[in-house]
Amino acid sequence: MHKFLLIGLGNPGDKYQNTRHNIGFRISDALCVRFESEYQSDKYGDLAQFKIKGHQVFVLKPNTFMNLSGKAVRYYLGLKKININNLLIIADDLHLPFGSIKLRRKGSAGGHNGHQDIINKLHTSNYCRLKFGIGTNFHSGAQSQYVLGEWSQEEKTGLENFINLSVDAIVNFCNLGVDKAMADFN
Repeated sequence: MHKFLLIGLGNPGDKYQNTRHNIGFRISDALCVRFESEYQSDKYGDLAQFKIKGHQVFVLKPNTFMNLSGKAVRYYLGLKKININNLLIIADDLHLPFGSIKLRRKGSAGGHNGHQDIINKLHTSNYCRLKFGIGTNFHSGAQSQYVLGEWSQEEKTGLENFINLSVDAIVNFCNLGVDKAMADFN
């Protein structure tokens, strides 16, 4: 039986709940709803667990804030004895059009502070990630306000469908591996 650690990145608190930067939390929540699992407060975040076709799956929403996510990732990889190849980080990506998803086996931080902290704490960038496109509909110098801003009415229209597609990709990742998931969803 394989074990998986799926970590949705975001910022804790009501202030950030519906922001673009918290899409990792939204996707994690949708995954837990699909598998009828509830979070329990735990060290460094809220943790849920369930099985997908016999595979043990742990879903974490860190409470360490986006820029300090690496501490929680490192802690749960060690605590649950999960191979780094079975780690999937779920986060927003400015470099992709709104609603598009991209699975990657490894990569740079790409300007994402959550990924940068994970890379720093794990001492590697060789971990899988699901990138959710939030687009670049902002003026120069307004990137922070954009990612920490709430979804527009137009974006909200298709958001749930894109979140469900992301959940499908994650299930595929757990069942068939990153290569098959990339082939099916990128």
